[in-house]
This record gives sequence, structure tokens and C-alpha cells, in this order.
Amino acid sequence: MRYGRHGPQAYDAKYARYVAEIKCAKCGEEEALIGERTGPNNENITVTCEKCGLVWDRDFTPRCATCGTTNVYPAFQAILDKSRGTQLSIQSMRLVHLCPVCEPEKHAVYSQTNSPIPPDTLPVETNE
Repeated sequence: MRYGRHGPQAYDAKYARYVAEIKCAKCGEEEALIGERTGPNNENITVTCEKCGLVWDRDFTPRCATCGTTNVYPAFQAILDKSRGTQLSIQSMRLVHLCPVCEPEKHAVYSQTNSPIPPDTLPVETNE
């Protein structure tokens, strides 16, 4: 269970690559971290490690999750859902950052078409 801005949320692994990995640079702790909004308009997040006490400002610079480069380009990825029967429709979009080294095909297609990138997985029917 992870905690979001509205309380506990189930962790969905398919979105994990779009969430920045945050861990303490001193002790490597990933769970016992507290974030507090700071700055004139609450635009910064100051993170405190509960394990070792290290305090730092979170870096919002987009990076490639694979190679770590900051040479990434913003793109929109479609979020699809079934609207009627088996028809898939774009329900929303999310901002992702494409690395031209690790994802050259996606980067090239988006650069040429400027159309939303298809999702990594398509919605499936559940028997609920």
C-alpha cells in the first residue's frame, strides 16, 4: 500500500516507470521518507529521512529511468479504457519523458506525428 495525496492507494506496477524513485542518498532508505511542501508558493518539496535524519530538496528535473540522463523530451501518452463493449477510447493522457537513447523508436514517432503515444498495455476485461 502506498500513500498518495488522498490517503492509501493500491500500488499499480504498470505506472511505476513514470514515478520517480526517491531514496536517501546517505542510507538508501526508500520507505521512511517524509515530504513537506516549502517555498513561496509551495513549489518545492523538502524530504526528510526518518532513518538517518538527512534533509534535502527534491529534484524535479525529469530523468530517464534507465540511463539517468536529463536529456529527455516531454510527450503525452494515452490512457485508454473501454467505452462501449470492446471499443477503446482515450480517457485521459499523462505526461511522460522520452529518452532518445533508451526509447529511440517512441521518440522518433512522437517527434514526427505529435500524436499521443499508445499505452504500454491495453485494458483487459475483468470477471468481477
